[in-house]
Amino acid sequence: MIKYNRPWRRKFLGFSFTSQRQARIRLAPKSIQRFKNKIRQLTNPNWSISMEERIKKLNQYMMGWIGYFALIETPSPLKRLEEWIRRRLRLCRWHQWKRVRTRIRELRALGLKEHEVFEIANTRKGAWRTTKTPQLHKALSKAYWLAQGLRSLTERYFDVRQDWRTA
Repeated sequence: MIKYNRPWRRKFLGFSFTSQRQARIRLAPKSIQRFKNKIRQLTNPNWSISMEERIKKLNQYMMGWIGYFALIETPSPLKRLEEWIRRRLRLCRWHQWKRVRTRIRELRALGLKEHEVFEIANTRKGAWRTTKTPQLHKALSKAYWLAQGLRSLTERYFDVRQDWRTA
């Protein structure tokens, strides 16, 4: 027996549709969950791998993933995923700086003010909560990760979409 359902409740090859008057292609929730699970594996702070190698593996996975899902017409989840990925990378970096002395030295080198450095380096918050603080956002900003070689999902999405329009 075939069950019928609304288009936005169905998924096909990782895609779904919006529930608005004009149906638009979007990412299926399960596709986002699978993507996040893979990113969690790649950004596991207990995995002893250099940050350069980690970013290389992340870029490789993300660029292939967005190449497949470039058909979507709702790019807003990509921005949220990018922010979440940077937070995961901040978590890895924070775990690398295990000691307070190391955190102070590294945060100073990233240009934080002295009182901000001591405030965040001596925090008793957990690592995941610390990644949300304004001090770490300032020190390990989007520009920092771009300089480290992290590629942008949204930029790649718009590049691929632009290539389709010109072809």
